[in-house]
Amino acid sequence: MRNRILIGDSTNPWHNLAVEELLFDTLEPDARVFYLWQNRNTVVIGRHQNAWRECRVKLLEDEGGRLARRSSGGGAVYHDTGNLNFTFVLPRQEYDLRRQLGVIRSAVASFGISAEFTGRNDLVIADSGAKFSGNAFRFTDQTALHHGTLMVDVALDRLGRYLAPDPGKLRAKGIESVRSRVCNLAALNPGVTIEALRDALEQAFIAEYGPAEPLSMDALDGERLAALEEKYGSWDFRLGRALPFDATLERRFPWGGVTLELSLKEGAVTDAKVFSDAMDEAMIGAIAPVLTGVRYENAALAEALCKLNHPQADELSDWLQTTDLGGHQP
Repeated sequence: MRNRILIGDSTNPWHNLAVEELLFDTLEPDARVFYLWQNRNTVVIGRHQNAWRECRVKLLEDEGGRLARRSSGGGAVYHDTGNLNFTFVLPRQEYDLRRQLGVIRSAVASFGISAEFTGRNDLVIADSGAKFSGNAFRFTDQTALHHGTLMVDVALDRLGRYLAPDPGKLRAKGIESVRSRVCNLAALNPGVTIEALRDALEQAFIAEYGPAEPLSMDALDGERLAALEEKYGSWDFRLGRALPFDATLERRFPWGGVTLELSLKEGAVTDAKVFSDAMDEAMIGAIAPVLTGVRYENAALAEALCKLNHPQADELSDWLQTTDLGGHQP
């Protein structure tokens, strides 16, 4: 297995996410890539989130920031140059969350900081439980992607200023505010700088997986990269189309929140939009197609979701079987 390490050359989030997707799409079967990169003044939302509900978009853009949407599931995060991002791209059969997180934990431990993985996707300080890293994932049958944030010296006032999370999510976790949930690694050890952590991550990756060659940005397909960057920067991809919806159904589950926005005509769903911070982006992406054309009634909606043959879809089905559909007049 050949190992490659790629260091980002830009703080433009649309470029960096395009690099990730290109690596994911073109990974060779005998290769692993470890990509380290940074964004400047950016809110990154999950693949199926509603940008307007997760971020104060106008405020962010008025203050020179950018909104980006990644290809993986999960929730919204704030990135600035006090944050270091990492990405593992590897063959699906090589995916091992314990090994990948071991690289991150080993690098952090080199600064005397003990970290634990908790919940769906968080790395936290062992002593305090304060979060310093969020992780997200994407898979095909052939390839796996695991990426995450590492808060070194993030401007916490901006984090709280731009993010507007679902209050139900905070209540479910017993948390008062976004800012109270997180901490910077530099606050625990001033020796943790972006450069020092980047070096430690490279060393930890090599210690776990073996020798690695540097990968140059120049080696990537420039034409494909430019097309992907255009996609990630487009209004349609980042902010999405707004349905003239007739019904909105919302529920928070242990694995994430789900909002269904449904357009209705003559008693049936004619169009659907699904928003969620669930980690399984593929399952969320499959919901709208199975609901389209289905009668707007409990049993029909529930039966349609059962066809996905997925545990989380079954929970959604159970919910729709009994929930009040609101007396809408489709």
